[in-house]
Amino acid sequence: MTATNIVIGGTGIEVASNRGDFLAMLERQYAEFASPVANSSIRLTVDVVDQAAASAGDEDLRVQREAGCWSITRGDFEARYDQVRRRGTVRQDVNRHSIDSVIRIIHTLALASEGGLLLHAASAIRNGSAFVFAGRSGAGKTTLSRHAPADACLLSDEISYVRKAGETFLAWGTPFTGELGTPGANQSAPVKALCFLRQAEENRLVPIEKAEALRQLLTNVLFFADDPDMVRQVFDTAGELVGCTETFQLNFTQGGAAWELIQ
Repeated sequence: MTATNIVIGGTGIEVASNRGDFLAMLERQYAEFASPVANSSIRLTVDVVDQAAASAGDEDLRVQREAGCWSITRGDFEARYDQVRRRGTVRQDVNRHSIDSVIRIIHTLALASEGGLLLHAASAIRNGSAFVFAGRSGAGKTTLSRHAPADACLLSDEISYVRKAGETFLAWGTPFTGELGTPGANQSAPVKALCFLRQAEENRLVPIEKAEALRQLLTNVLFFADDPDMVRQVFDTAGELVGCTETFQLNFTQGGAAWELIQ
């Protein structure tokens, strides 16, 4: 059995399998985030089976505790993850979307206790600072990302990774792609502003109150576990992020002129 290491947001997940074609697919998918160095704190062992055998018989995603471990199931995969030992198993077919979902969910579980969040948001670095553009599907994340200027380093057009570092928060690049289909850069920078997207007929950056910013941010947090303590941790982290960051509504048009406001 061989393995590849995938490091996102400074957290490494070692994915081991006896299927070389599966690991090769992962290394292509996560190319900029794959590391040959075995420094990962989380280890997943993936049992690759044929498509029919992979079905868990439940099309809806379920993330729940069972006997002290997390059970993560969907129609296309079954996974168990011991958060204390940081070890897990996955049963799926050769499908990048399945392992991609498992990796995202495990990151949300790890981030909850580490002062971090996965967000429905595009993000980019400009002039040494990170800007997070939050919005559900159709809000304009892809449109804004597509028009990013040459001096902007795109971290994600769909799923952004934010984690506390000392007294500030860092935004990190992720390989999780939206409509652009292009992984973000494997870089990070302090978050300067949260911008909540609204397509409009003019480009305008409008400051918004912290309470409203928190409400909007929470609607864009990716968290799947029905666990009261962890939900509380996520809520507290969202509040800290809003409290130490500039918050705006970004009204923008279809072109790239809105980037003139992002400095």
